[in-house]
Amino acid sequence: MPAPLMSAPKQALWMLLAAFLFATMGVFVKFASAYVHSFEIVMVRGLIGVLALAWWYRKSGWAFYRTQLPGMHLWRNVVGVTSLCCWFYAIGEIPLATAMTLQYMSSVWMAVFLFAGALIFQQQRAAMRQQGPLFASILLGFVGVALLLRPTFSADQGFAAVIGLLSGIISAFAYLQVAALARAGEPDARVVFYFSLGAALSGLGGTFAVGFSPLNWVAIGWLIPVGLLAVLGQICLTRAYASGATLLVANLQYSGIIFASAYSVWLFAEVLPWVSWLGMGLIIAGGIWATLLRRSGAMVTPKTPPQNVASQPSSKP
Repeated sequence: MPAPLMSAPKQALWMLLAAFLFATMGVFVKFASAYVHSFEIVMVRGLIGVLALAWWYRKSGWAFYRTQLPGMHLWRNVVGVTSLCCWFYAIGEIPLATAMTLQYMSSVWMAVFLFAGALIFQQQRAAMRQQGPLFASILLGFVGVALLLRPTFSADQGFAAVIGLLSGIISAFAYLQVAALARAGEPDARVVFYFSLGAALSGLGGTFAVGFSPLNWVAIGWLIPVGLLAVLGQICLTRAYASGATLLVANLQYSGIIFASAYSVWLFAEVLPWVSWLGMGLIIAGGIWATLLRRSGAMVTPKTPPQNVASQPSSKP
């Protein structure tokens, strides 16, 4: 007998908790950035994820680790870890709310990719008519970016803002790869495990390249919660999508920006001007609009076998 479907309110609560945990993880990343560099944060985040999942699935034996898709996992790690490094660097250099918003632009970037695909594979005039609402959602998101990243940063923050924007672009590729792995039948936990393993190894390699920071117990105290919160957030995200993605749950991911904004004001005294809040609001609106269009089928995409890809939780970087 199939498991009973989780009610929408419960799904929503799990997603809100996941968004809260990921925003809280950003707080610890920001504090840890004062003592260690981004590669070390990525390494510890990945290592704790590997240990936690290995312990949780210890009774499954080697069956949990066995995969027929090493190449797909490799590409998912390349884009996912690159996005994670960019995001952690941005968190350490610019306001937390800004870094979180730029990373959550992945939905808008995915809409960009789908819109470009429609223009390529359809007649251009027909594609423009059918994809008009999608183009409007993309435009709304980019107006938000222009307002959020208006040229008022210092030179160092300007570079970090560009890196944060890049994290959202690359994250869109990572989410598309997660969907491809789901279509291939790869369990979500295994995808998360190999992503954590790739993060740990890549972070270790980057740390060897740039050097280890001096051992600091305060830094360790900030780093350990990063890994724990990432794992707990992923578990909550998985539970939220366990019975099929709903529009409510999919759009509640943007509550992470609200939590991050509260942290920015409360913990870091990062006062953002009203135009920045307007830009963040437009990015959220553009992302939600793009999600609505994607779920409703308004986006014209290449035909694929009917699979419940939308119900698969994305592996948050």
